[in-house]
Amino acid sequence: MKALIIEDEIMAAQTLQKLLGEVRPDVEIADVLESIEESVEWLQQNTMPDLIFMDIHLADGSAFAIFEQVNVTCPVIFTTAYDEYALKAFEVNSIDYLLKPVSKDALEHALNKYHNLAEKRVNAEQIEKLLTQLGEKKNYRKFYLMPERDKLIPLAVQNIAYVYIDAKTVKIISKEGKTYYVSSTLDDLMDDLDPYLFFRANRQFIVARDMIKDVSVWFGNKLAINLTVDVPERIIVSKARVAEFKIWFTR
Repeated sequence: MKALIIEDEIMAAQTLQKLLGEVRPDVEIADVLESIEESVEWLQQNTMPDLIFMDIHLADGSAFAIFEQVNVTCPVIFTTAYDEYALKAFEVNSIDYLLKPVSKDALEHALNKYHNLAEKRVNAEQIEKLLTQLGEKKNYRKFYLMPERDKLIPLAVQNIAYVYIDAKTVKIISKEGKTYYVSSTLDDLMDDLDPYLFFRANRQFIVARDMIKDVSVWFGNKLAINLTVDVPERIIVSKARVAEFKIWFTR
């Protein structure tokens, strides 16, 4: 794995390289850069690395300016002494946000997250390729028949706003706010639903992509998903699943 370090503090860059050598000896440092200008030039002239460690405050300005000039396609782990940029980091392809001084445990956790996401991406691409070669794709559910009095009412999947479990009862909420009760588990429902359109936010909620109004940074680097309809409680994405959510939402 090739990693690029963008850091204008010499001691911080050296410390990060030392920690990387201890945690992942197989990581190859492609280069160590100190400024926005230098980073933009390097990224325009070289093959994109597998991963970038990027300080936010550089000698010639905010590192976010790099993304305005270069299409950074690889994951980024931000390293900074400030924590007020978590939401801004979410807007670009960051997978973690480490506060200085970076600890060995925090670095190892971030790299584990990178490897897990990379493995999922490779597996997904392999499955997609195999399905294409076979000329078939999974047919996800398009409708449900929901019991209502003495009838079965068709509910189009595209009309589902979210699904949640409340006191061991699974409820499907339509975009009009109507509640349907189902005997299926959330796991069973996720197997039926198109994963491009729906995301399992946590143990209680499945949300529809087109119902997401915005996302808030929550305590402990978690995210809070805000929908365009009312929900019974706040929908929180854990820190461990933030990167997965970002990849899902922006793909």
